[in-house]
This record gives sequence, structure tokens and C-alpha cells, in this order.
Amino acid sequence: MISLNGKSAIVTGSGRGIGKAIAIKLAELGAAVTICDISEEIASATVNELRERGLDVDYFVINVADTEAARNLIETTVEKRGKLDILVNNAGINRDGMLHKMERNQWDDVISVNLTGTYNTMQPASIKMREQTFGRIINISSASWLGNVGQANYAASKAGVVGLTKTAARELARYNVTVNAICPGFIDTDMTRGVPEKVWDLMISKIPMGRAGDPEDVANLIAFLASDTASYITGEVINIGGGMVL
Repeated sequence: MISLNGKSAIVTGSGRGIGKAIAIKLAELGAAVTICDISEEIASATVNELRERGLDVDYFVINVADTEAARNLIETTVEKRGKLDILVNNAGINRDGMLHKMERNQWDDVISVNLTGTYNTMQPASIKMREQTFGRIINISSASWLGNVGQANYAASKAGVVGLTKTAARELARYNVTVNAICPGFIDTDMTRGVPEKVWDLMISKIPMGRAGDPEDVANLIAFLASDTASYITGEVINIGGGMVL
């Protein structure tokens, strides 16, 4: 049994979807979880829902692209909880378009949230985790980091997350801080359910297991990587997509 009792965790982009599933799983396993979202309405509703279940959660409204706000998130969490053990960088956006039609703002928006936003939380978190000689950083990349038509900006941001993960893993290993990335494939969320039926069927046809993943599938992997069970795993990029990437 995995236990996260006594651990303090931050999950960005966790008001709904995959991030919410991750936050729930970590809290169910005993962690005190800070739920982060750009929408106060969504974040507070999620926190109230989980508090009704007796889970130890609070929330922080943040755009991770804001460097000072990200630093404040880390500092505030450490002040309130006394430490930061687990950081899950899940916040992300997409602004899809073919490269030859892509506007500069589509590029900048995605890079600023998905890549710079990940750096913005990792940098101050790494300072705290070095000092306490313990930490688990888990970054959400994507199967798209290998390249995907219509997602030049998104693929570049997620490939950057992989490089950032591997570099941080090398730098922080001696301080007992692990840094890993996971690459979800096609996961069943409100966002993916919004695609046309033909697109849904096409995506499912590319998955050897013949189905979309559940947010809980991702959350289970996060829980493992955040636990003491995974203390010797660092610098890894783990696909979770039912065999979509082979």
C-alpha cells in the first residue's frame, strides 16, 4: 500500500480533469494537497467537494506563467505546511494550428504556460527541496512531445518539459530529490469528449488497448512516483497511453 501520510503536495492545474484526479488520489493517500487553478470558482468548488469527503486540501489561484505568483505559491505552501514534498506540474493549455498558419501569440501563450510555467514552480521548489534533502517533482509532458500535426507549439513546449525534467534530475539527485515526467496519451476528459465523433474514433483506432485512458490511470502513476516506493527512479519519461506510443 502506498502511503503519503504527512506529505505536503502542490498540483497545478488541478481544479478539474486530470489534475483534479491527481489531487484526489494524493489526498486520499494522506497528503495535504494545495489545488491550483487559474479560476477561483473552479478551484474553490473542487476544494469544497473534497473537504466534504474529509480530505486535507486548500487552494491557490494562479496563472503559472506569472513568475512572482509561482514563487508566492511555493513560499505560501511552505509557510502553511512547513515543507513541500511533492510538486506535480500539470497546468497546461493548447492553441492548436498548422505551423504555416500559426500566429505568434498562439506560440507565446502555450510556451509561457506549459514550459515557462513548469520552470516557474520548479525553480523555487528546487531550492526548498535541496534544503530539506527530499522531494518529488513530477512533470506532465505529453505523447505529443514526439511531434503531432497541428501542434508545433504544444509539442515544442512538452519536449521542453522533457529536457527540463532530465536536467533537473541530474542536478537534484544528490539531494534525494527525484524528477520524472509522464506522457499521457488520449485520456477521457471533458476536453477530449468535446472532439467530433470521427476524431474520437480515429484516436481510439491508434491505441492498441482499444480505449481512452481514465484520469485515474494518470493519477495512479503520479501516486507511485510521489511515494517512497519510487525513491530510486529519476530522470525518466514514462508513457501512459495504452500502447499508443510504441
